[in-house]
Amino acid sequence: MYTILVPIHPNHHGVTNQVRAITALPNHDQDVKAVLFHAFSDNPQGLSVSQVGAVRHAKEALQRAGVTVELEESSGPAVFEILNLAKRLDVDMICIGGRKRSPVGKALFGSVAQGVILGADRPIMICAAGSEKEE
Repeated sequence: MYTILVPIHPNHHGVTNQVRAITALPNHDQDVKAVLFHAFSDNPQGLSVSQVGAVRHAKEALQRAGVTVELEESSGPAVFEILNLAKRLDVDMICIGGRKRSPVGKALFGSVAQGVILGADRPIMICAAGSEKEE
């Protein structure tokens, strides 16, 4: 079984591209397990990962394609939590979505994808940002 960690941002319209990338892998319906993950930075309502719309969308689409799906959540800085979970679960790859941001926006606010790329000790698959029309 090939395990892929799939960090999902709740307002991320590129989750469809993450699903497409995973279902394009050979034998995805037999040999791939996707661990859908969300790191809550602020969660006053006490939501769980299964209540995040983008996570539900990805879970349903991957399961329809025959991919085994598990859900994980944590609280804390996204990059730190993604890298820790990847190590703890010993995933084979991280499939992260990119977001359309200007170079100035990236410099001022940082980038989770960039932090994961720089800190990971395993392969990373970056998926292009999508549009709101996809979801």
